[in-house]
Amino acid sequence: MISTSPFIRRDQADVQPWVETCGMIRPLIEEKHHAAAEVHHLEITDAKMHYHKKTDEIYYILGGQGRMSLDDNEIELHEGVVVYVPRGIKHRAWGELKVLVVCIPRGVLDDVHEV
Repeated sequence: MISTSPFIRRDQADVQPWVETCGMIRPLIEEKHHAAAEVHHLEITDAKMHYHKKTDEIYYILGGQGRMSLDDNEIELHEGVVVYVPRGIKHRAWGELKVLVVCIPRGVLDDVHEV
């Protein structure tokens, strides 16, 4: 592991968001930080269906309500719900959601395959 510091501290307010497949993203811990995982803050309204070949994701719903499609299943999302999405599962979420996503291993932004 390459690191210039024994820890990483980022403030969401210091990260410029942009729109990508899932919605408005703020990468809090990025691939360039060389951590074991990436951590993203997402605001999701209508994500595109996609999957990852090499990356697992853990979604923690910070606020809002919505739904998520995972292959042939559909689930309800609301504050406090955690969803583990293994690599290869086609997924998308929609609604009004604020989500913390942990991506393992890092490199998820180069591993998005829209369906």
